[in-house]
Amino acid sequence: MDAQEFWAALKARGLNFFSGVPDSTFQGAYNVMVDDPDISYVPAVREDVALGIASATYFTGGLGSVIMQNSGVGNLVNPLTSFNLMYKIPALLVVGWRGYGGPPDDAPEHWIMGAKTPQFFDLLEVPYEILEPDNLDSAADSLLASIKGRSIPGALLVRAGVIS
Repeated sequence: MDAQEFWAALKARGLNFFSGVPDSTFQGAYNVMVDDPDISYVPAVREDVALGIASATYFTGGLGSVIMQNSGVGNLVNPLTSFNLMYKIPALLVVGWRGYGGPPDDAPEHWIMGAKTPQFFDLLEVPYEILEPDNLDSAADSLLASIKGRSIPGALLVRAGVIS
């Protein structure tokens, strides 16, 4: 799918506030987001900072989102558990899934985290969906229903090449 289609689908579902750390997995999509006048984006120095920024949207009646690479999931464990999950503050995590498929599909430094990414979300009982080229609407709707129904964050895992 192309980046315009991806952002249009999220905006149609009321998602227009993002914070995050750029990720090369969807660099083209990131550039489209930054240039979109209908999306507010606040850059962050780390993923935990981005989650704090995006979480503030909840207090104004909205749902904020974080753009990040899966290597930053480790930076989210404490704020997810001691803030968002504890106090039921939802957010959407759009996670670039580096290391998916392991060797030789990505750089070696991403292989372990690539294999473990879904397990982190399973361990924390954070719902997630894996974005495929043909499931944007169903994945987004299912994930947002879980996020809103449980009032907790959820993750959309995006492999390299799924969004062009």
